[in-house]
Amino acid sequence: MSVSRRVRRRIEEILRTQGPGRNRPGRAPGSAAAGPAPERPRDSQQGNTETHRADAENHARGARRGIGRAQLGLALQLAVIEDREEYHKDFPADQLVERERRPVAFHVLVNPVITEMSEERAEFFEGCLSLSGFLGLVPRARRVCVECLDEHGRQKQIAASGWYARILQHEIDHLQGTLYIDRMESVTFTSMDNWNQFWKALPVAEIRKQLG
Repeated sequence: MSVSRRVRRRIEEILRTQGPGRNRPGRAPGSAAAGPAPERPRDSQQGNTETHRADAENHARGARRGIGRAQLGLALQLAVIEDREEYHKDFPADQLVERERRPVAFHVLVNPVITEMSEERAEFFEGCLSLSGFLGLVPRARRVCVECLDEHGRQKQIAASGWYARILQHEIDHLQGTLYIDRMESVTFTSMDNWNQFWKALPVAEIRKQLG
């Protein structure tokens, strides 16, 4: 059996056994991928049929990023990503511009690898359900290129910038066992309550100035 067919069959199997209402890991919160506000991605894979797609979309509803994990029996690492326009409504327009945050359609990445990272960096607050209730300022490459398979086992290349690039880096880090706290500026580590009270409305440059 070809690798592509094995990948596709495994994704469909996972979808059937771990769709909505079945054993699901906790949702992952606001991070790069979604921004300072807590995010709510869920583990899911997009299936081959319309029914599978609907299940997967429901399973990931509310997600502005995705979640990825090494999968059983086959060398699969899966990430599901989505950042709908409706998730942006609580953010002022100037913050969306600063973050270069634009809607990202629901999609599945299998065995993603970052092949290029720009030297230009951007830093924003990220959080994660792996460490719920906290945030930290994380520098990331502003642009990345990613190679992966899609949910049908087809080769795919992604060129991303801004917030989408941050989402990809955050989620691919997860697949490699790395959390945002491994990359954050430690002095900026704070609770969600403190961030909402003191830093939420401020641009990163102003936060930097306050921190000295």
